[in-house]
Amino acid sequence: MRVDAWQRRSWGELAGREASLFTLRDRSGMAVRLSDYGATLVGLELPTPDGPAVDIVLGFDRLTGPPRGAYAGEQPYLGALIGRVANRIAGAAFELGGRRIELEPNDGPNLLHGGPQGFHSRLWNARPLGDPAAPGVAFTYRSPDGEGGFPGAVAVEAVYRLGPDRALRLELRARSDAVTPVSLTHHPYFNLAGHASGHVLRHELTVFAEHVTPTSADLVPTGEVREVAGTAFDFRSPKALGRDLDDPMLGGGYDVNFVLVGAPGRLRPAARLRDPASGRILELHTTQRGLQLFTGVGTDAGLEGKGGALYAAHAGVALEAQALPDAVNTPRFPPVWLHPGETYRQAIVYRFFSGPRGPA
Repeated sequence: MRVDAWQRRSWGELAGREASLFTLRDRSGMAVRLSDYGATLVGLELPTPDGPAVDIVLGFDRLTGPPRGAYAGEQPYLGALIGRVANRIAGAAFELGGRRIELEPNDGPNLLHGGPQGFHSRLWNARPLGDPAAPGVAFTYRSPDGEGGFPGAVAVEAVYRLGPDRALRLELRARSDAVTPVSLTHHPYFNLAGHASGHVLRHELTVFAEHVTPTSADLVPTGEVREVAGTAFDFRSPKALGRDLDDPMLGGGYDVNFVLVGAPGRLRPAARLRDPASGRILELHTTQRGLQLFTGVGTDAGLEGKGGALYAAHAGVALEAQALPDAVNTPRFPPVWLHPGETYRQAIVYRFFSGPRGPA
C-alpha cells in the first residue's frame, strides 16, 4: 500500500484505551480523517486548483479537552456514527413483544441518537482496508444486551472507503441476537466554503423529496406525512438555506426529516448542496428512506472548532440519511426491527465536485 494512501497515529487515551486518528488519501488529493472514537469523520479536505486544500467538515482538534471543544464531551454529534437508533424516540420507551422497554432519556423525556451512551460515544475497533486505489477503514463495535436499555447484543460495522471519483462511501451493517430496533445514520456537518468560513445560509440545497414528517414542539414526529409544496421545506429546486429562515414554522433553523423519493434499499440521489462562492458541490446518495436536515450546530456562545475556529449559529449543515424517526412508536412508519438471522444493510455516498463560482 502506498504510504500516503493510508496512515494511522495515536490520538490520546480514553478510559485506559488508546484512540487513533486515521488519514485516507486518494489520487486527486482529497484527504479524509477518521477516528475510532464514535467512528467519527473528523475532517475532509478537498484540493483546490490555486491554493491549499480546504477542510469542509466541522470538527475538533482534540479527543478530550474543554467542554464544547472536544469530541468526548457535550457537543452536537460532529461527524459521528449514530445508533442504536438515530433521531428521537418519544418518551424514551417503546413496546416490544407485549412489554414496555424503558431507555435512558437524554433530550427532555425523549431519547435522542441512541441516548447518552450511544454509538457516538464509544471507542470502536478498527482495521485498515488495504486497496491503495480505494483506501478505507472498517470500524466495528459490539453493543451488549441492555446497553442504554435496548434489548439484544448487536454487532455493528461501519466501513468508510474512498472511491476513484472523489467520493467517500460509508457502508453500514448490523446483526443482533434478539429482536431490537436498529436505525443508523451518519452526522457530519458540512460547510463547502471551508469549516471556518462562517455560516452556510447562502448554500443552495436540493432535496429529492416531496414530503416531510412534521413534528410536535419537542421535535418528535406527529405521525403525519405532509407535502413540502408551498412550505419552507420545499427544496425540490435549489434554494438558499437562509431564504425562508424567518418562517415561523422553522423556529430559526431547519430540523426536519424528509421522505426521499425512490425505492428504499436502492442507492439513489437524496440531496445536492452547492456553495455559490467557491463553486463546490456535494451530492449525497443513499439507500435510506429519509433524510434529516439540521442547521442548528452553533449557538450564540459557539463551539471551539478546529484551528480555533468559532462555530456559531448555522456554521454547518447536517444531512443525515436515516429511517423515519420514532418508527418504533409510529405504526404508520416502516418498521426498524432487526431480527436474529437478519443483516441490517445501508449505504451513504458523499461525492464532491468543483463547479463555476457564483457572483462575488
